[in-house]
Amino acid sequence: MTPVPPRYPALFLLTSHWVGLLGVALVTTAGCSWLFVLPLHMRGSASNPYIGLLIFFGIPVVFFAGLALMPLGMFFARRRVAAGLAALSDRRTLMRRLAVFLAVMTTVNVVIGSQITYRAVEHMDTNQFCGQSCHVMKPEFTAHQTGPHQKVACVDCHITPGATGWMRAKIAGTRQLKDVVFNSYPRPIPSAMESNRLSPSVETCEQCHARERNSGSKLLILTEFNADAANTPTKTVLMMHVGGANSGGIHGAHLGPGVEIRYAAADAKRQVIPWVEYRNSRTGEAKTWLAGGTSAAAIAPMAHFEMQCVDCHNRPAHSLELPEEAVDHALTAGGISAALPFAKKTAVEILKASYPNEDAALKGIPAAFSSFYRQNYPGAGADEIARGAQAVSGIYQDNVFPDLKVTWGTYVNNLGHTSAPGCFRCHDDGHTAVSAKAGVKTTLTQDCSVCHNVLAVQETSPQILKGLGVQ
Repeated sequence: MTPVPPRYPALFLLTSHWVGLLGVALVTTAGCSWLFVLPLHMRGSASNPYIGLLIFFGIPVVFFAGLALMPLGMFFARRRVAAGLAALSDRRTLMRRLAVFLAVMTTVNVVIGSQITYRAVEHMDTNQFCGQSCHVMKPEFTAHQTGPHQKVACVDCHITPGATGWMRAKIAGTRQLKDVVFNSYPRPIPSAMESNRLSPSVETCEQCHARERNSGSKLLILTEFNADAANTPTKTVLMMHVGGANSGGIHGAHLGPGVEIRYAAADAKRQVIPWVEYRNSRTGEAKTWLAGGTSAAAIAPMAHFEMQCVDCHNRPAHSLELPEEAVDHALTAGGISAALPFAKKTAVEILKASYPNEDAALKGIPAAFSSFYRQNYPGAGADEIARGAQAVSGIYQDNVFPDLKVTWGTYVNNLGHTSAPGCFRCHDDGHTAVSAKAGVKTTLTQDCSVCHNVLAVQETSPQILKGLGVQ
């Protein structure tokens, strides 16, 4: 007859080997962490989508790992007793041993775990976590650091308030984590508008920027440098009719009270807009425009959208520059000295050159800039050349990310119509009103004065600025 193996108290086996005690420790840690993190979500204090992963994936992994280690520790303890390496203890001693262990672990978790959990949740809501913990967000994080919203947290704009926004954030976070872990994310990362995962601006932008506000007219001064030896600076001066509410202007015409504009886009980036519909519930006005060569039948299968802030302000916090624009800014700020002959022309040409990867670019750009002046202008200041070389290299580093296939113009900026079609996607003088009378061509206006008055165009010393006392 096969001998029956002796049975030992489960409590004794659980507390007699370090593997079992480790399992108990992990289960206790997971339980305490879950209790600390969950109330933050219930109070709405944590909005980062990755925190949901911590609750639904990270903590359960620790919990079930602990559960798996507990029977394994009991198995090892049974073997030790059978081999005569451990002696049985009475039940009171076992209970006291387990109680002391649990008390110590709970205290450690409350004192240390609560602080670590709180700091972890707090860190996951920071821009640094969103941008630096995930390499794929490097272009967006880099642009955000120099943009007008650099003090605004990513989660404030990318996650809408409420339970629905919270759930969408968790789903998005899970998908993003999967793509990063399996290296399956697209390159370049499509913008939120392109991927149709854009949070409505009425729930994000308009929490701070009220569309009812009249912004009036604003003076805009654009400084550019010619590609000549003197890097001659010129200024374009515009009086922008921003407006808003009932005052008309750019904002009033598109987002004023009662105004509703819908459009159809022929491409994911929404750069080709062949159909526009305008309705004003206050005046009863309704108009529809079609681009030339487009039929109503061709519009039907296209994606239709209601116009909102981000259709024009599509890069409000992550604007990447083109070479000419970036070099103009560097010359204005003094990063590149305008005293260096042909600095604008040289810098732009070097930036537009092809480089196999980022390392090659960061070595080749400063070397090419320095070499140009050593060969052609040996009398140029060494400090100015070194500073300029560093500035040009920095421009590349801030705007081009070869490993993510982000280069000049990858992410277009629809604000205005200088670096991309922008306004001219609709206001191209080619969208004709569907209801126009026979023989009468009514088009979406392209009259410059509707949006701005041009006070000076690329003038070296605009008279208007002298009159205003603006240097």
